[in-house]
Amino acid sequence: MSATDRFSPEDVQRIVGLTEKQLDYWERLRLVSPRRDKGTRFYDFRDLIGLRTVKQLSAEGVPANRLRRALNALREELSQAEAPISELRVLSDGKDVVVERGGARLEPLSGQFVLNFETREIKEQVRVLTGHSADDWFAAALQYEADGRRDTDAIDAYERALLVDPNKIEVLLNCGTLHYEIGNLAKATEYFQRVLAQERANSLAHFNLGSVLEELGRPVLAREHLREAVRLNPRYADAHYNLAFVCEKLASFKEAREHWLAYVNLEPAGPWAGYAQKRLAATDLPRFARGR
Repeated sequence: MSATDRFSPEDVQRIVGLTEKQLDYWERLRLVSPRRDKGTRFYDFRDLIGLRTVKQLSAEGVPANRLRRALNALREELSQAEAPISELRVLSDGKDVVVERGGARLEPLSGQFVLNFETREIKEQVRVLTGHSADDWFAAALQYEADGRRDTDAIDAYERALLVDPNKIEVLLNCGTLHYEIGNLAKATEYFQRVLAQERANSLAHFNLGSVLEELGRPVLAREHLREAVRLNPRYADAHYNLAFVCEKLASFKEAREHWLAYVNLEPAGPWAGYAQKRLAATDLPRFARGR
């Protein structure tokens, strides 16, 4: 195991959502124990899967002795799995643990396939967690995009980065943009909102969210975010352009004219300058005077 396959106790607490006391308590119960190397305690990605399972089943009241037996068997199944770990799911009926792969459900303790098992998926889908940093995954995602590889590869790398650091702004922005480009507007909205939840003064996030909301048929809310984008960055030409477009939809012609002019002044040779000039020329001024 390389150093990049290791998670410190602090990493584990952040990724799984545990307290130091919970982690210490489960170590004393020998549910999931850290590995040691030259005095350093660490976990690997299979330990993270186990800890997610412990967290969920403990909340459901599963006794520690049953948890211990199931987790030992689960670790054995994961170590022998021929399918990629990302294709596995961990399921529970509140008492037992089942590993599902390829549509088949296997009970780790017996090694037998299970039928009619009333299950509930452990809250977070099991993902490959290799110990790479969020920056490593971010760089990989950028490379996937640069190489013209499938969007799903880049999205997967971005989401792995967010498993390590759920609040990494540039990852949230890029992943949201990629979802927008492939037409998943709901997911794009979610990512841009996550940015604004922690950084309200991010003009790019306001611009992106406003653009998505306009496509979702919510022009009033879109205008709010686009207004904020140009307030935060008055020289943001694309934000002026999109805001002018939304204002026209809302019959706010005076405001639209202001932003068409702003775009033309900022990007006189820009790709949409011709259209902006046409909108200005095609609009009669008395009509603008009645705008909101």
